[in-house]
Amino acid sequence: MVGLTSVAEVVPFAAATAGYALVPDLDHPGGSASRFLGPITGLISALIRRLSGALYSLTKGPRDEDSTGKHRHATHTLAAAIGLGLLAASLGDRGKWAVLAIAATGLLLAAHVLGDWVLFAVLGASAYSVFGTALPGTTPADALQAGLSGIGGWIGVAVGLGMFTHCLGDSLTRSGCPWLWPLPIRGETWYEIRLPRLLRFSTNSWVERLIVVPALLVAGILLLPGVYPFILSTFSEGEVTQSVHRIFSGLFS
Repeated sequence: MVGLTSVAEVVPFAAATAGYALVPDLDHPGGSASRFLGPITGLISALIRRLSGALYSLTKGPRDEDSTGKHRHATHTLAAAIGLGLLAASLGDRGKWAVLAIAATGLLLAAHVLGDWVLFAVLGASAYSVFGTALPGTTPADALQAGLSGIGGWIGVAVGLGMFTHCLGDSLTRSGCPWLWPLPIRGETWYEIRLPRLLRFSTNSWVERLIVVPALLVAGILLLPGVYPFILSTFSEGEVTQSVHRIFSGLFS
């Protein structure tokens, strides 16, 4: 997975991806990211909205809608994801403590939105990976520092990937997302990318809660190193067929 070879590296990477997937909503005063640190993130949110509105006014095409250009605009673009990702990568290259700070910020933001269970799950996985990878003659602290050092600039990929994932998620909704800005499409530089009308759903709808979120959760688990090969080695095709047969036999017996 993007050059990472151990759980000690993947856990901080995943925490950063999950947390920074919430950053684009800093452009909304009521967003969870905007309320993360109270007045501090509130001020950042106000500044982002002002800059986004100014950027929209300067770059909108002849067929772009009459909008303030604040919510779901500047922060909801591939350009913003790449820009913040490059900034995080440059910081991550400076050392393990910078990586830790970026990953911890993402983790706390994810826990703020999704609940404390995220914090406990990641810390538990981190503890398991640290103690499991500590070599004879080294301490768990050495293993942790080695994992953070191994990530380095890859932390920028986590940040950019998280933000872009948010954009893709918004593209599934009825409002769409202009993440291809400033590429002009049909006279619009802020063209909202969205699914065909019949496949769109509203934000916070049952489709998002019962289908999209569980699917992303399962995909995230399968991306962890060793999980997918473990499943394949544990359940061969014959064993899976027999297990499914036993389940249905029990249901309808």
